[in-house]
Amino acid sequence: MSGRRRAMALAVEHGVDDLYQGAVPALVPALVAVRGWDLTRAGGIVLAATVLSSVAQPVFGVLADRRRVPGLRVIGMLTAAVGVGAVGLVDSYAATWAAVLLSGLGVAAYHPEAARAVHLTGTGDRGMGWFTVGGLAGFAAGPALVGVVVGGLGLTATPLLALPAVGAAVVALVPRRRPGPAVAADAAPSREVSGTDDWRRFGWLTGVVVTRSVLFYGLSTFLAVHLAIRFGFGPALAATTLGVFTGSGAVATIASSALTRRFGRTAVLRGSYVAALPLLAATLLAPSPVTALVATAALGAALGVPVPVHTTLGQAYLPHHLGFAAAITLGLAVSAGGLASPALGALADQAGTTVALAVLLVCPVLAGLLALALVDPPTAPDDARTGSSRA
Repeated sequence: MSGRRRAMALAVEHGVDDLYQGAVPALVPALVAVRGWDLTRAGGIVLAATVLSSVAQPVFGVLADRRRVPGLRVIGMLTAAVGVGAVGLVDSYAATWAAVLLSGLGVAAYHPEAARAVHLTGTGDRGMGWFTVGGLAGFAAGPALVGVVVGGLGLTATPLLALPAVGAAVVALVPRRRPGPAVAADAAPSREVSGTDDWRRFGWLTGVVVTRSVLFYGLSTFLAVHLAIRFGFGPALAATTLGVFTGSGAVATIASSALTRRFGRTAVLRGSYVAALPLLAATLLAPSPVTALVATAALGAALGVPVPVHTTLGQAYLPHHLGFAAAITLGLAVSAGGLASPALGALADQAGTTVALAVLLVCPVLAGLLALALVDPPTAPDDARTGSSRA
């Protein structure tokens, strides 16, 4: 299999894995409606999906840097699917929490090894861009799939959500021809890595990633609930609304390539977060469902554009620790935000979802300020010709 085809296959696989990240917040409205949970407990479910994942992501990243463990991709993906599939089969809050915790651990196991595999295809930033878009598309597909399955068949149908992972695992385990010379050369352990690690700027980038994660996961968890309360959306329509938010973000990543070629990576980061601030305000203050959906789509796009930049910029800052960089910018980028969900849920219970989501207005401001500390790494000759970030 050529490096390009291999990278595309990994992008599709990444989409399947991240489908289960997107499915968890999409299940929240159904859990609230069916089980009568308050928003504090609902936020705790999202915390379950992220708390262990946040701790495990760097560990799996270091493991991917030190040794090749390709089986982690399949194991992680199936574990994520099993956890989400079990949500509708258990009744107690503790059992639901444990099932979602297991799913988050599976997601954490998948990302670093998969990102390393993309790097070894020899497709560079272009391959990582495909990989990132695949993950975002999968995250966006999660709410849509939940809307179809749970909205149509009820909460007890969640085991059906595991079927995409089963199919992807079968495909991943089918023997393939040995990689061609270009891929094999790229995968050679003796391959030299140019550049030096810039841990200081990677630290600032991590701050941007975590801040964006709090904003994105807070919206993913409570925006659908907010619109359901304000405009009377049912669970299926609420899940569809979340799909609009995440789907527009996935589509927007396609524009990231052209934007970074024209303006540079760090300028795109700053511009995206500046744009997100008024769009978030417009989403919360929208006077009608149509206006809210339009603002939601635009906000999702603004938050989707910088995601591929996070990954390629992180690996540019840490060329000797690609797995660790991917664990932070791909994995922690989603999981860290869930840590704030219980606090947002408690605030929503006390003051309403509008107030709780309004607190998130500080996030794009903070992310933009942190991005001021970042600079574009020196551009290699090949990147200057084809674009420093083709995500």
